[in-house]
Amino acid sequence: MAKSAKPSETPLMKQYNAIKARYPGALLLFRVGDFYETFGEDAIKASKILEIVLTKRANGSASHIELAGFPHHSLDVYLPRLVRAGNRVAICDQLEDPKSVKGIVKRGVTELVTPGLSLNDNVLEQKRNNFLAAIHYGENTCGVSFLDLSTGEFLVAQGNPDYVEKLVQGFQPSEILFSKSERERFEKAFGKDYINFHLEDWIFSEEYGYEKLTRHFNTANLKGYGVEEMRSGIIAAGAILFYLEETEHKEVKHIGQLSRIDEQQYVWLDKFTIRNLELIQPSQGDGTALIDILDNTQTPMGSRLLRKWMVLPLKNKEQIERRHLTVEAFMSEEETLNEVSGHLKQIGDLERLISKVATGRINPREMVQLKRSLSQVKPIKDRLKTSDSSIFKQYLDQLNDCEALLEHIEDSIKEDAPINPNQGNILKEGVNDELDELRKMAFSGKDYLKGIQERETERTGISSLKIAYNKVFGYYLEVTNSHKDKVPEEWIRKQTLVNAERYITEELKVYEEKILNAESQIFVIELRLYQELVSFAMEYIELIQQNARVIAALDCLTAFAFLAKRNNYVRPTMSEEFSLDIKAGRHPVIEQNMPPEEDYIPNDVFLDDESQQIMIITGPNMAGKSALLRQTALIVLMAQMGSFVPAGYARIGLVDKVFTRVGASDNLSRGESTFMVEMTETASILNNLSNRSLVLMDEIGRGTSTYDGISIAWSIVEFLHNHPQYKAKTLFATHYHELNELTNDLPRVKNFNVAVKELENKIIFIRKLQAGGSEHSFGIHVAQLAGMPNQVVIRANTILKHLEADKLSENEKEKLAEVPSSQFQLNLFESDPRFEKVMKMLREIDINTISPVEALLKVNEMKEQLKGSKS
Repeated sequence: MAKSAKPSETPLMKQYNAIKARYPGALLLFRVGDFYETFGEDAIKASKILEIVLTKRANGSASHIELAGFPHHSLDVYLPRLVRAGNRVAICDQLEDPKSVKGIVKRGVTELVTPGLSLNDNVLEQKRNNFLAAIHYGENTCGVSFLDLSTGEFLVAQGNPDYVEKLVQGFQPSEILFSKSERERFEKAFGKDYINFHLEDWIFSEEYGYEKLTRHFNTANLKGYGVEEMRSGIIAAGAILFYLEETEHKEVKHIGQLSRIDEQQYVWLDKFTIRNLELIQPSQGDGTALIDILDNTQTPMGSRLLRKWMVLPLKNKEQIERRHLTVEAFMSEEETLNEVSGHLKQIGDLERLISKVATGRINPREMVQLKRSLSQVKPIKDRLKTSDSSIFKQYLDQLNDCEALLEHIEDSIKEDAPINPNQGNILKEGVNDELDELRKMAFSGKDYLKGIQERETERTGISSLKIAYNKVFGYYLEVTNSHKDKVPEEWIRKQTLVNAERYITEELKVYEEKILNAESQIFVIELRLYQELVSFAMEYIELIQQNARVIAALDCLTAFAFLAKRNNYVRPTMSEEFSLDIKAGRHPVIEQNMPPEEDYIPNDVFLDDESQQIMIITGPNMAGKSALLRQTALIVLMAQMGSFVPAGYARIGLVDKVFTRVGASDNLSRGESTFMVEMTETASILNNLSNRSLVLMDEIGRGTSTYDGISIAWSIVEFLHNHPQYKAKTLFATHYHELNELTNDLPRVKNFNVAVKELENKIIFIRKLQAGGSEHSFGIHVAQLAGMPNQVVIRANTILKHLEADKLSENEKEKLAEVPSSQFQLNLFESDPRFEKVMKMLREIDINTISPVEALLKVNEMKEQLKGSKS
């Protein structure tokens, strides 16, 4: 029996399916005439994301196929929405002019845009890098690489898996690549937190990665980049270069160097700490992260650099102090600060503009932006030269005026140049003689035509003669019927109207041809000269990238200066010693979110490795223990970023690791309880300590039973105090008052409490840290403040008094068995009619209109009702 023939497809769908097969994981935008079309599953997906109409089209005898499309000129509107929804989008264009082709037009994918690879301004966020990351899991180490195609920044690092996870948490890549065989390992580490894409295993080999990198940078080896020995990092970086080629990103001259993220240069912030301290994003959607307070930058490059400084604080005292000195210099010279800041405001995104030059995608209007931005470099240099401070010299030496490029753009491009280079009207007059002649011919046509009209009117005596134009037969002479007899023989009649006739002449045809040729030649010449300008600008890629880096640093440091002036921050003293001494420290975020009438209560913190290594801080919830812990870490990190700090005085012994265990949220999506998360984070701290670590622990052990919790917390404090190698500086907030006993046996443990006042059975939070342990947790008072029903609060107090009165009882069960029974019990099966009457009265009272006297009378009436209800 013969097999049934496969349904035949239309030639267009055959071509579509062949291209789609080469990009199976991508949504294919297929150019058909003036539209980008999607078909089949892509069409269903696109119609939902873009909210466009889903239709069907015939596909030969292969029945129908779903179809959804949009006009080609709307690509910049729709593409970002597809990419932000997590799609890889292949853009398939017509590679030849349909007018010059018989049959099917040749098509091909010209770009594959992915969440991690885009140059489209509507996809990119100005203040954030758009990193593509690649991770390689080696035998002993893990490698990671980050590339921002839009800026050319290419980074590489390697270390243990925790270190790589911490970097990913800090850099927040838009897309992560990994080896196909490592899917299970990748998903265990990152779950579904990041858009990802797997590549074939053979791409993740050292030989392939090394060859890819040396060929890209045109070097014999990688020693000049300091990564020669980073096997896993090289493999990850090589995978990124492979992915660039695979996605049709071939113009990559702006990726000019590979920078090593050296683990030894930066403070270790594990992924929990970055999250717990809310450095770059708040834990609650409407919250405020530290970056929101510190980011007063004027340029997109400055904003992106500040994020990197935040997740990679420095450990080198000299580098930190250089930043502090610069901030101090700006603060002491207000004119310099204001003038430099004024110039920074006028600088656009130099990094991304020069990347567009490198990829040949810069449009004429962006070229004008590039010129305006570069023109601010010289005045910044001139202002810094006049400063009394020598600290600015390091920035001056690295800035380049790029005068020749500035002059070239200034002399060539019109200030109101269009976005589309194919529209023409890009170049100024005087740039090219031939262009000027053609423009005269094309745009002074009215005068020429007027001359013909006047001459022919005089010659023929036809007073109503006029010259006009239409698309059917171009320029023509129109003569009314009353003058028909005066028409010369050489005129050729083209159209007869009711009251007139239209003619053409040889002279008009020649002129028309000249004008049409002139217009097409103008576009060709303008485009050629513009491309020459872009090529000229390509020679300045490295210089402009360097300018962008220096401008970004100056932007961050002027932002720190304004911040310090406005918020009364002080310059911290950096020290190689181990002590941490903060006087009148404040929380930078909470302070800015306080009501105007309230002042933030500052506190002192002192930690060292000799007398006070561990501060145990007790006090009720809501008293400010967590804020105190966080503000200490934030002050240290701000200092080591190069910022001034919210304190009266701060002497910071350099910290190399900051660990926090504060307020873990449940990770139920991965099957982990609050307690499991808490223990995992705590284990990570205890296994990665160093002598210069700062450890913040908040309410350890609260996720389990009281005695378990006390035991765990007690044991952790002992471990930190008695560690044979490291004396990590620790703030340990707890509601277990039993831990106050530790100071008797452990000399470097000191007790503190956050003060509260108890007044008429109520508490007032003073939020002041004071020496000595607290005896009460005031948990019931806090419950009352939170609006807990009164009967629950009263009952809790009764139980608490009983338990406290019998602390010497040996068995907790006995203690609980002796708890006096509740005086208030709900009867589930019958209700007191008098109680029901009172409830009815309460429901009927309108509290918005009742007067105080009426209220007292009502209360008295209810009291009388309930008198007889007591047995």
